[in-house]
Amino acid sequence: MVYLSALTLGLIGSFHCVGMCGPIALAIPLKTSSWLARITGGLIYNIGRAITYALMGIVFGLLGRGLVMSGFQQWVSVIMGAIMILSVVTPSLYKNRFNAEKGIFSFVGKVKLSLGKLFTQRSYGSLFLIGLLNGLLPCGLVYVAIAAAIATGSSVGGGLFMFIFGLGTLPMMLAISLIGNLITLELRKKITRLIPYAIVFIGILFVLRGLSLGIPFLSPPEKAMTVPTEQVDVTKPKPDCCH
Repeated sequence: MVYLSALTLGLIGSFHCVGMCGPIALAIPLKTSSWLARITGGLIYNIGRAITYALMGIVFGLLGRGLVMSGFQQWVSVIMGAIMILSVVTPSLYKNRFNAEKGIFSFVGKVKLSLGKLFTQRSYGSLFLIGLLNGLLPCGLVYVAIAAAIATGSSVGGGLFMFIFGLGTLPMMLAISLIGNLITLELRKKITRLIPYAIVFIGILFVLRGLSLGIPFLSPPEKAMTVPTEQVDVTKPKPDCCH
């Protein structure tokens, strides 16, 4: 259910990506020798983005794992889910809190400069690097996915969540690269309106998951969420070390 929500967020959120990353997708230096070359290049670019997202998921999932090991397993899921819901219900709390030109995002200018250089090269390697760097650009939707990655409570789970999220954005971004912006602005606006509902839905899933209500697949009991650190076969007799 958690990873299905990652795919859903990516698919619906990709309509938001049309406005944010669409210009980059339209301008990437695809090889034009054949449609196979174009599709291959588009896939390589988007896989690069997904890999960057996955690496982010591993890092933030590891942070979530640390919180879980500290005994905050349920609270991590509940708090991250609540943050997702609040980001939609009270968006004013999150507006203008971060400036892309200051603080942690001061490297954005350098990323854009590197992207500019790569756009002069028409090769699969440059397309892959463009995708990797594109994944580093600030994006509110990615931040929501990162919150979900933290809530998974593991580096593997976080990385997988973010990678699936990236794959969810692939169909739309690939279509833009290959065919251009065929979807009308009006249709994009209508579908984009679904994004807040998707975010709230995923937030509710994580809150329920953390509450451990005993609902199969949706809110498993706490014991089912806990990974045993050691398994000992108590039925097996212990060796007699005195003989």
